[in-house]
Amino acid sequence: MKYRRLSAALAVAASGALLLSSCAPGGDAPPPEKAAEGQKFSVEPTNSGLADLGDVETQDGTVYVTVGSTEFSSYNAMTPQTYNTYTTTPMDRVLSGFVYFGTDGEIYNNEEFGTFEVESEDPLKVKYTINEDAKWSDGTDITAADIIFSWGFQNPRITDGDKPLFNSVSTTWGEFVEQAPEGDVNGKEVTMTFKEPNPDWRLQVSGIMPAHVVAKESDMSVEELVEAIKAEDADKLKDAAKFWNTGWNTKPGTLPDEELIPSSGPYKLKSWDAGQSLTLEANENYWGTKPGIKQIVFRFVEDDAHVQALRNGDLDAVQAHPTKDTLDQLQGLDDMIVHQFDQLTWEHLDFNHANGPFADNLELRKAFAMCVPRQGIVDSLIKPLNPDAVVANAREILPFQEGYDELVEQSYDGQYDEVNIEEAKKILEEQDAVGTKVRLAYSSPNPRRTDTVAAIKASCDEAGFEIEDAGSATFFQPGGEQEKGDYEVALFAWAGSGQIVSGANIYQTQADGKGQQNFNGYSNEEVDKAWDTMSGTLDEEVHKEQRAIIEKHLWDDLHGIPLYAHPSVAASNSNLLNVRPTSTQNQLFWNMEQWQRAE
Repeated sequence: MKYRRLSAALAVAASGALLLSSCAPGGDAPPPEKAAEGQKFSVEPTNSGLADLGDVETQDGTVYVTVGSTEFSSYNAMTPQTYNTYTTTPMDRVLSGFVYFGTDGEIYNNEEFGTFEVESEDPLKVKYTINEDAKWSDGTDITAADIIFSWGFQNPRITDGDKPLFNSVSTTWGEFVEQAPEGDVNGKEVTMTFKEPNPDWRLQVSGIMPAHVVAKESDMSVEELVEAIKAEDADKLKDAAKFWNTGWNTKPGTLPDEELIPSSGPYKLKSWDAGQSLTLEANENYWGTKPGIKQIVFRFVEDDAHVQALRNGDLDAVQAHPTKDTLDQLQGLDDMIVHQFDQLTWEHLDFNHANGPFADNLELRKAFAMCVPRQGIVDSLIKPLNPDAVVANAREILPFQEGYDELVEQSYDGQYDEVNIEEAKKILEEQDAVGTKVRLAYSSPNPRRTDTVAAIKASCDEAGFEIEDAGSATFFQPGGEQEKGDYEVALFAWAGSGQIVSGANIYQTQADGKGQQNFNGYSNEEVDKAWDTMSGTLDEEVHKEQRAIIEKHLWDDLHGIPLYAHPSVAASNSNLLNVRPTSTQNQLFWNMEQWQRAE
């Protein structure tokens, strides 16, 4: 799997975390996810965002879940060392912000935290208003100081020599907003001006952390901390950065003192048992909708022990490793709801456009596309895990997302839907290319990709190609096959960023800092121009128009061949209400504050 470079909220993920994903703001359309058989709700959801549960009384009791066996790492999940699903999943219940992601990756405004509005589009100027009742769990108001400080630790111009003073996993907020947000330190409003139009601007204000804690730990007042941030004064900020970088890191099993880890979300950190579990407890001072259940315990459980832990009653919900064997075992359990759904991660084949037989030969690329059994691959490898899975015919919007059908209709004529061996043979003969060797490279071991290559070989060898399974453990490594372009076709996945313009990193010509993830040497001036147009406007109609242009060129040129959205499998106890999986990185656990036990 490969991760897209984020052009907005977060940088490259570590330790297997998926990148946060987004599309257009969420609306009032029906929820796109299909409820698992037997799943019950206290209130039926009306869109892909959080359901409106009304007044909630927190139930006594505990829910036991797992995201794997890896240890939780820190209250601060914004450093490269701590940004992973094992830490961000619980911390997303503890620290909140202005937006969240629905089940299909749509961006929703979290009005319990605050609101925002565009005051000007040229320049892009946005006003953020924090909820008047919003407080940290220690009783301190959440104010502009927290926003300004959080902009500061993501500002790459505050440096220690030749590197940022704060060891933040993301610096894009500081890159896109060059001047510190404006607002009264103790007030609830901030305004910020972007240096240029930014279609993904909603994702910039992220990772909001307690300025008052950092100020106290660095012997500064909040006002002094904010002024130093505004002045980008690295000397005055050294102690603050030292604490932010490492002050929340402790040895496994030891949480920092309670006053250092206040919550701004529905839960707060309660306890940590090294090698065993992390416990969250309802934040009694949360001003928004109360969480449904008092305690959530994240147990550290190996993947191959998930099913047994469910059977024993040691877990109430798991995000399982998606294999047919795991699915069969989960379906054999009593009193469990099995969730099968798509992720914002999609499999694809990429042609080598820089060298080799496909580089300058569109006809050969067409022949290969004609013999790839896309439907057969989905039917045999993906549908057993997700019966609703379909072949993907677009890249920037996946089949379960709003706007997919319209985009495909505008960009793809269906010519590669069915295998056409005879036409592929004809092209190979006309090109005098019968026997063309195709090294199909991927990161191995990976049984599903090995099976995919075998299916392609069985079909495309019949057409006249000679397919070689070129799976390698070094495919993604520095100096590996992908970096060297040592393949004819590459098989891998992009892990979801459905951000509006993040695809520019993949499909624009690699030059002048653009196309940083264009690994296969593709270049099309019209595609470059369309991405530039999208990147320079907030107009959603222009985004739709340019996205269709891009997708059509990618199909017409056969940049590569999309295959399918990755399937996911999860399970939850049948007495848990309101469990809904999401295609984004938190998968089953994105709305845990809404879970309740059936009476």
